[in-house]
Amino acid sequence: MVNESNNKFTWVIKNFSFLQCDIIYSEEFVIGGCKWRLMAFPKGNNTANHLSLFLSVANAKYLSFGWKRHAKFSFTVVNQISEQLSLVIELKEHWFDQKISDWGIARVIDLGKLKSKRGFLVNNEVKIVVEIDVLQVISKLDVPEAETQPLKKIKLEERIYVYGLHVLPSQVKFVSRVFKKYPDIAAQLRAKKEPLRSSCLSVFLGLIETLCKSLQELSNDSLVEADNSLNYLKCSGIKVDWFEKKVEEVKENKKEERIGVARTQEVEETLKIFKQKYSDKEALLEKEKVEVKDLKQKCSDMEALMEKEKVELKDLKQKCAVIEVLLEKEKAKLLAARAPPLTLDDD
Repeated sequence: MVNESNNKFTWVIKNFSFLQCDIIYSEEFVIGGCKWRLMAFPKGNNTANHLSLFLSVANAKYLSFGWKRHAKFSFTVVNQISEQLSLVIELKEHWFDQKISDWGIARVIDLGKLKSKRGFLVNNEVKIVVEIDVLQVISKLDVPEAETQPLKKIKLEERIYVYGLHVLPSQVKFVSRVFKKYPDIAAQLRAKKEPLRSSCLSVFLGLIETLCKSLQELSNDSLVEADNSLNYLKCSGIKVDWFEKKVEEVKENKKEERIGVARTQEVEETLKIFKQKYSDKEALLEKEKVEVKDLKQKCSDMEALMEKEKVELKDLKQKCAVIEVLLEKEKAKLLAARAPPLTLDDD
């Protein structure tokens, strides 16, 4: 929720205790004519057991080369029981630019203190308020006074010379490695005047970061940005022929990767179909095995029944034979009984 009258934005983080992700973002909001958003690290940003908060330029990747925003801001972790006990953290003025589009503090509040019953976590909700004072908004065509008169706007100790170029302390290691490998680019940049020098430096470092990513990390947007960076550097008079070839090589490799991924997905889909067919056949075979086993059992039972009936048949046959003998005897007796008691035949 934005309060434009005092340049404040309130962010309510719900279900804080159940958050599993390392980083969460607020919705975008507008203060001072600029789009911003907040970033929070519920588990800390390289600082375990602490909540980390950062203010970020929401649309940084879509802004024109050389853009800058000069702002002063503060974070408030609201105590929902007593606002007088709220934790307020004021940060010094900061220049947001293409190289560093977010700024904040890693150790805002200890998670144990946050989750204790002190009013910072109520109904499993944490309320964050950011107050932003936008001091200056510039694009590559709007040259900031800080570029032409750095001693008036930027503290000297906040900038370090590397290969004759002014960089932030956080950039020293990266910039040193880059220009140790590409000293000719550093020489070309040194020959440029401000603010073009800083803009070209920022664009070139962004290009290097893109080229250092793996193919899997590179998106189509990243490659479009790389082309835009090359065009900007060429238009600014920086010779980047080798990097053009490298970008084309990366684009070709990315194309081959997409083709490979498509082929892999196609093969995987085919394999999935055949595995399903195999599974279905296997299930049918098991069913038929059960049926065969059942038939074999029935055959075995029938054979046993037939053997039993054979025995019974044999027994009946024997009984019939005995009865036939008795019948013959009875017939003989009957025949004898029927004979006349007296005959006239000569003895």
